[in-house]
Amino acid sequence: MSANMLKTTTAMAACFFAGTLVTAALAQDAEGVAQLSGTLKKVKAAKTIVIGYRDASVPFSYLNPAGRPIGYSIDICLEIVQDVRAALGDDSIQVKYVPVDTQTRIPSVVSGTVDLECGTTTNNTERQKQVAFSPITFVSGTKLAVKRSSPFRSYRDLNRRTVAVTPASTNEAAIRALNARQGLNITIQVVPGNAEAFEALAAGTTDAWAGDDAVLYATIAESKSPGDFMVLDDFLSYDPYGIMFRRNDPEFAALVKGTFERLAEARELARIYEQWFLRKLPSGRTLGIEMSPQLASIFQSLGQPTE
Repeated sequence: MSANMLKTTTAMAACFFAGTLVTAALAQDAEGVAQLSGTLKKVKAAKTIVIGYRDASVPFSYLNPAGRPIGYSIDICLEIVQDVRAALGDDSIQVKYVPVDTQTRIPSVVSGTVDLECGTTTNNTERQKQVAFSPITFVSGTKLAVKRSSPFRSYRDLNRRTVAVTPASTNEAAIRALNARQGLNITIQVVPGNAEAFEALAAGTTDAWAGDDAVLYATIAESKSPGDFMVLDDFLSYDPYGIMFRRNDPEFAALVKGTFERLAEARELARIYEQWFLRKLPSGRTLGIEMSPQLASIFQSLGQPTE
């Protein structure tokens, strides 16, 4: 089969699958008019789906020089948008981008300000009480970034030192738990976002930055002097990422899961991963972060071929 025929067949299958999901979820009124519910109803009425993005979470969700959100998480969310359009039979549905941060991302989903949060949010049981999550998109963990010229080679070396974190993040929780458990007397410096955390590290106003490992590696790689910084080996937490959307919305949850299965079966999840972690970024730099065995296993469970 030619590449064009394969692409056409895949797109037709996606449209049929997404449409079937919604059709099965519709309730018919007395006149036989289909009634949507939840996010799909909201999107159809507004003819807009709202994506919450992060402005400095390279390579997951960040702004390019033109100010447009790009990244691994954004690309996955745009695939979900494609299936929403197909399911609703409306290619005119627009995408609206709304910035969120670690403090506003969950409230924005809960309130309906955003329909999909496409960033670096860890799926854990506490957050599941407020929002729903897609299948796992990335397996990360909290690590520490430091200046290469510093004496720090382990979290144990940070006794009575300062560590920058972003608010309401799993990284902040990990450092607070470590501090209490190990009695390190670390001063926790809460900063608004990843950009500010790296700036504090570069300026020497903090001794370390605690963040998700992939974000640390990517931010350093994209900096002006990547050789001046390093990421310590210690993992301080386990953080599986997911795309957030509203709870108690089974129709939309089924559509999101269907998108992931479609992408996995066509090996598109792997291709999107390779695009952002193994190939050149728009900046021209390459991160070289191989897919973890855990994530490969998750993608395979969704239908990705083993070869």
